[in-house]
Amino acid sequence: MKSLLRLYAIFHKEFSQLLRDRLTFGMIVGIPMIQLILFGFAINTDVRNLSGALVDEANSSLSRQMISDMRASQVVDFRYRLNTASEIEELMASGEIAIGLYIPADFDRRVASRERSIAQIMVDGSDPILLGIGRQLASIPVNYDSSVQAQTRAGLEVRNYYNPERRSAVNIVPGLIGVILTMTMALFTAVAIVREKERGNMEFLINTPVKSVELMLGKIMPYVLIGFIQVTLILLLGWYLFDVPVRGSLLDVYLASLLFIATNLALGLLISTSVGTQFQAMQMTFFIFLPSILLSGFMFPFDGMPRLAQIIAEVLPLTHFVRIIRSIMLRGADIMQMGEDMLALGVFALLALGVAILRFNKRLD
Repeated sequence: MKSLLRLYAIFHKEFSQLLRDRLTFGMIVGIPMIQLILFGFAINTDVRNLSGALVDEANSSLSRQMISDMRASQVVDFRYRLNTASEIEELMASGEIAIGLYIPADFDRRVASRERSIAQIMVDGSDPILLGIGRQLASIPVNYDSSVQAQTRAGLEVRNYYNPERRSAVNIVPGLIGVILTMTMALFTAVAIVREKERGNMEFLINTPVKSVELMLGKIMPYVLIGFIQVTLILLLGWYLFDVPVRGSLLDVYLASLLFIATNLALGLLISTSVGTQFQAMQMTFFIFLPSILLSGFMFPFDGMPRLAQIIAEVLPLTHFVRIIRSIMLRGADIMQMGEDMLALGVFALLALGVAILRFNKRLD
């Protein structure tokens, strides 16, 4: 009986501490809710409304009918109407579109003769899911004889860009750079700062002539080197084990990675000013990491997500970095073509660092 009473006393103490710890209690409730919402609504393998572009050199009733049928499928949203196939390739290289449709001037004659492909679907094949969608579009039937309403399988040629071998690793490895940096940089920084508080070293550092800005920047600078080591390791292993190419400039890869590392370090500092223990720092990092990996486009096509999920994803740094790194490594894009995403990372880094410094100074006061 006494043993049960002692057991109950310990249980009551631990449970009371959990209730008083608002962050832990919020994680207990929040993580299951977020997982349910993300997997139930945001994660959609039945992809719809992929961004696309088209070139219709035929401009005939038959070509317009095929375009209308593709739009009716709701699989692709032709947001751009261009003049040449090379313009489609440029948009695809920058990540603006996932699928392009090129209809030649002799489209009607090709449909009637059925001797060769009638048009071309250009797909960003770095993501195997998109390649499957391109084949789905190619199966849409086309009327070639209106008098008898006969139909033929649309002899659409599916052109696979960037991943002719159709290997998943080509798409996954570049995204893994962002995933690993998000997990390690934010976590390492948040825990490092909080650890100083728990050990009492922060009070000692505060009493030195070192300013708070210098203290925070000095704490995170070593992790920049660690981040570069991780990027290099992933690139080397990706090339050696999976033959993942770097079609763009290696310098651009490291410049983009540097900005992303800075962004996550600033995020880690912000987390450190919001928590009191290392355990809470790990909880908060995981709380941010989960939506990042699911909504960034790393695992599922970004355009296939509901609009609300896309809006939330645009706030997450990983979303922008995944676009940048895949465009540079797989499509050979120049970093200047990714200006909007680079700007988004820069703004996030500055805001997170600014808020972290203000909160740090306030806590010192």
